[in-house]
Amino acid sequence: MYDHAGFEGEAFDSEAVLWVRGVDYMTGWRDAGLAAAELGDALTAVGVDTVGAKLRAGAAADGSGIVRLELSAATAQEVAMLARVTAARLRKAS
Repeated sequence: MYDHAGFEGEAFDSEAVLWVRGVDYMTGWRDAGLAAAELGDALTAVGVDTVGAKLRAGAAADGSGIVRLELSAATAQEVAMLARVTAARLRKAS
């Protein structure tokens, strides 16, 4: 189980994937784990309620890292509002 900054997630399950010879899935999964931790820290830093939220690190078929974020509808709306406010501030600053 992956747990960071109040987020839940799943550890890499090597038995749950279809392997393609020559594809480096572990590097992608590791990169995704770091990105998930960074995203979790950022969401926590801006005050997003992370109760029940899940961040899952994984690897795509080509071996690249992917991060899945699962939020309640209310929390997703909060994150969308924070993104819009930040975008407006960035536009004003430029």
